[in-house]
Amino acid sequence: MKPITRLHSRTAVLADENIDTDRIIPARFLTTTTREGLGKLCFHDWRYQTDGSDNPAFPLNRPEARGCSILIAGRNFGCGSSREHAPWALLDYGIQAVLCSEIADIFRGNALKNGLLAIAIEELEHRWLLKHPGIELAIDVREQFIALPDGGRIPFALEPFARHCLLNGVDQLGYLLQHSDGITFYEQQHQEQAA
Repeated sequence: MKPITRLHSRTAVLADENIDTDRIIPARFLTTTTREGLGKLCFHDWRYQTDGSDNPAFPLNRPEARGCSILIAGRNFGCGSSREHAPWALLDYGIQAVLCSEIADIFRGNALKNGLLAIAIEELEHRWLLKHPGIELAIDVREQFIALPDGGRIPFALEPFARHCLLNGVDQLGYLLQHSDGITFYEQQHQEQAA
């Protein structure tokens, strides 16, 4: 993972509520254990028509949504089954942050572990963002706020361990490996005491 300290982008909006993980990436595509290429499958059944062409009604297919890496999603984003492929697909598609008033707990945990900012914000601010697609936002992970174009700020909370991992560009295993010398020292002492 790359360290994430600040993210700046225009926003794209998917206002539908209860977008579940099967809508993010359909179960039939969960046969891979690699992340590469999942972006083309992200929102597959919503994004493409039956002939494989782009669905012009899908909000992220519109020209104004191209290049946006901050997604403003409808309430209860990421609900449904637990699948790590969902944040993998969003990241490979180019989405680096999802902002919503309610994000499913398991999805949020999977997202943060994989470097996708899944940020819950207050309902009033969420409704305002849903009504203003395409605005420029800056997300400051270190200070935990979203900077609005008018200079206003939306505070958000991140669990401290997740924040540490995001800022340092490590996942849980990477965090443990950073402490391998201390772990080895502890194990050696423990074995000596047991002998």
